[in-house]
Amino acid sequence: MYLMSHKKNKQTGFTLIELLVVIGIIAVLTSISIVSYNTAEKKARDAKRLGDIKDIQNALEQYYAICGNSYPTPVSNRINAIICTNPSAGIMVTVPFDPQNTPYSCPTTLCTGNAYRLCAGGIEVGPTVCVTNKQ
Repeated sequence: MYLMSHKKNKQTGFTLIELLVVIGIIAVLTSISIVSYNTAEKKARDAKRLGDIKDIQNALEQYYAICGNSYPTPVSNRINAIICTNPSAGIMVTVPFDPQNTPYSCPTTLCTGNAYRLCAGGIEVGPTVCVTNKQ
């Protein structure tokens, strides 16, 4: 008697439905991570803005204490540098720009020799933050 060995053809691989489910899951996870990354970027830019205006506020207060009890007046609504001429002291030689490369503005009506009000414009998450003179 002749015995034939039967091999079952077993196919391996994934079905189309399984592949579509995996691709769908990957798409959902990717979109969630992109949204989270964008939010984290906005929060980082806001933190930089807040840190910058606090640094500028500290420099303005140092200027007030060193340079005869007055604040510097900005030229064309922008504080370019905080330098005392008498006595000679470079307190903040370069005033930082915000993360989107725009200068922090201080309108001449709000920044005088007696007082200032400097706001971090462009806050993306949360309310606008302003600092004022401490003296």
